[in-house]
Amino acid sequence: MKLSLAKNNFEIILNNFQAFLDKKDSSQITSHIYLEIIDSKLLLKATDYEIGIESKIDIIKKESDGSATVNGRKILDIVKRLKDGEIILETENDFIHIKQGKSKFKLPMYNASEFPKSSEIENYKKINIDASKFIYSLRKINPAIESSNQKPELSGALLDIKDYCYNFVATDTRRLAIIKHDTQSIENLSIIIPKKGIIEILKLFYDNYDDFEIFYNQTQLIIKNNHYTFFTKLINGKFPDYQKIIPKESKNKIKLPKDVITDSIKLINSLSNNIKFIIKQNDILFESISNENSEKATTQIEINTNINEEITLGANSKSILDFLSQIESTDFTLYLNEPNTPFMLEDNNFSTIIMPIIF
Repeated sequence: MKLSLAKNNFEIILNNFQAFLDKKDSSQITSHIYLEIIDSKLLLKATDYEIGIESKIDIIKKESDGSATVNGRKILDIVKRLKDGEIILETENDFIHIKQGKSKFKLPMYNASEFPKSSEIENYKKINIDASKFIYSLRKINPAIESSNQKPELSGALLDIKDYCYNFVATDTRRLAIIKHDTQSIENLSIIIPKKGIIEILKLFYDNYDDFEIFYNQTQLIIKNNHYTFFTKLINGKFPDYQKIIPKESKNKIKLPKDVITDSIKLINSLSNNIKFIIKQNDILFESISNENSEKATTQIEINTNINEEITLGANSKSILDFLSQIESTDFTLYLNEPNTPFMLEDNNFSTIIMPIIF
């Protein structure tokens, strides 16, 4: 195999592939990127078996066909130090050579035929949902996913399609985030996408979902556009019945200004991540909850809440701030019942149910 290609395009792809390499064991073929000439393109692949990626870039000149593998981290370190312009890649025996001008580098290869095979999209079912809503929804609920959760089914986000709607749901057991969309009749589906995969989906496709298609089978999700084909394993497990957690009714419904609440919570955060809210008819008092008896932070805002009885509740500030950071509206709605019961924050079709802190 011998070819030349543009340094900048190659470097962009190599950068995007780093998260897909096996970093634990450099002796494994999955620490390498697969390269293959197909017509006038160079096909690149990377996978750590949990997530995978493919992409093609243009070749400036091809002298001979072939395939190869190359250590993904090392070739990026080399390429990013080269000057803008053409780079030559050439294989010889068990090595790949990277050349530019008078600079030459030699790296060992694995047998390219041993690189993990890609799945064929033809064997997958297509999910017919709007690409922008898919990306937008994953971004909103992503903060509520706890990737280190001991229960595998809670270390990802649920995509639940049924009854003419599709919901994206995530929980870390202390809160539950959900975003709902109405849809035409499509096939019922329930899959759990791991947080690791979601992070890479958002990196690759957040501003780049033209010609975006989603496919799945029982074990894997594939996302494809004009630039990348992305793979992630799905989590095998049963997601909790989230509908039981959503309050069916609320005694109190309070409209609140996002920026004012955000600023007040951040003030209290200087001493404590846990906050007590004392909600009255014409104001809200924010107090720190801390084990340090000598420390205390308070702030107060004047606001018409339209409630008849004072309500006190405690909460972890991160859960609230995560919700507020994901909404575009200037106001949101707080739904609450009795003290020490779950309460809900809502903005249009996005909501978060939060377990209170008992103090």
